[in-house]
Amino acid sequence: MKAAKHLTACTTVLVGKKATVDGSTMIARNDDTFLALTPQRFYVHPAEHDQPARTWVSNQNGFTAPIPSDGYRYLATPNVETDKTGEYAESGINDQNVAMSATESVYGNPQALAFDPLVANGLAEDSLQTLVLPYINSARDGVRYLGKLIKQYGSPEGNGVLFSDNDEVWYMEIVTGHHWVAQRIPDDAYAIAANQVAIQQVAFDDPDNFMFSEGIQEFVTANHLNPDQDGWNFRHIFGTSTEKDRHYNTPRVWYGQRCLNPEVVQDPQSSDLPFICRTSHKISVEDVEYILSSHYNETKYDPLGPGDDADRLKFRPISMNRTQNSHVLQLRNDVPKASSAIMWVCFGVPAFSPYVPFFANATDTDPSYSLTPVHLDDVSAYWMYRKLSMIVESHYVDFIEQDTDYVTAAKETLRTHVANALKGAQNFEGDDLTAYLTTQNHRVTEIMRATTTKFTNDLIEKGLTLSRLTFNMDKNL
Repeated sequence: MKAAKHLTACTTVLVGKKATVDGSTMIARNDDTFLALTPQRFYVHPAEHDQPARTWVSNQNGFTAPIPSDGYRYLATPNVETDKTGEYAESGINDQNVAMSATESVYGNPQALAFDPLVANGLAEDSLQTLVLPYINSARDGVRYLGKLIKQYGSPEGNGVLFSDNDEVWYMEIVTGHHWVAQRIPDDAYAIAANQVAIQQVAFDDPDNFMFSEGIQEFVTANHLNPDQDGWNFRHIFGTSTEKDRHYNTPRVWYGQRCLNPEVVQDPQSSDLPFICRTSHKISVEDVEYILSSHYNETKYDPLGPGDDADRLKFRPISMNRTQNSHVLQLRNDVPKASSAIMWVCFGVPAFSPYVPFFANATDTDPSYSLTPVHLDDVSAYWMYRKLSMIVESHYVDFIEQDTDYVTAAKETLRTHVANALKGAQNFEGDDLTAYLTTQNHRVTEIMRATTTKFTNDLIEKGLTLSRLTFNMDKNL
């Protein structure tokens, strides 16, 4: 029997290499869970060779599959309580410079699901990253590999899956038990998705830019699922356009596009916001971070702003207290491939916390990331940044300016760290380079621990002066 599952609700950003300021490919996502606290850790899973026959078993829905005997080393951000919540490895980069983030929950419509129902014990989000990322050699290979698994096992839910390598960025949407479409993000474009089927017109005669499940055209035709007079719009055929979408999903896409294309006026509740977008300026890691850390800033819809409740509470924001990790997976093309993969990780609420860069060519992470405990402590990175986020939001008016200064200074420090580390990397190769980059990851952890601990302590000291339990007497009395 399928276990009860609270679907996550994430926000995705994908950027092609000619659309970025430095020629990087980028895939990014907020991993939002149902609960405000679902502690995660960040670790390096070692490569595996000639392993004996093993079987993967999901404790969420009973899904089972053989585990290949050989797999690449990869980064992962799984849940801490895997026995209760499932693995959910969620995001990472393998040692072939292939990045993957899974998943963006999406929802097929009942017309399509009636003819290809979800498979209760199929391949779900909790298992997906672990069973795909260690075994793929490119972004395109990731789509093919996952497509074969979905054909074999089926899917118990709708999922959007992000893949990238140094050259290509792909977004794959699994919408029914067995049907899916994947689109390559053009090199000069970006895309944003938020819990709705996003892909629009599909070109079945363009294998360079589209992949799809076997028989999907025949399936749509046989079951009369295409509502349009012309074209083959995946979103219209398989997606939803509901009142929930217009308050929960489409406004996030609208705001992300507003950040990158402020000159374009659109309705935040439109069901026809474009998937593939282009902008006149080059996109940076910081631009992507800003979108994922936003809450309709500088609009009347900001839940932390001064507007009326009818506006402030109208739309679900992008950054939330239940964002367990936010990540930007960057593959640079201006440095050697052995040092080009960087995973920018935010373990706090993104609205208040920095994204810390980790080189993917590494053998471990600092214990403050890899050994996250279930309950709050004074050592782990997850709880350090969650603690900071709670303190800032609890005295938002008093603390937000200082927090903005802290995050801004951190961005400069972290950019400098990456630049200096890459200069030093020129002196190493092979295993020596891996060891060097591992050391740099530990170093950046130390820097941010010291900075963030001091800043948090400063806020606590200031907060102690803000108590309402005070009374000022005339000093002459």
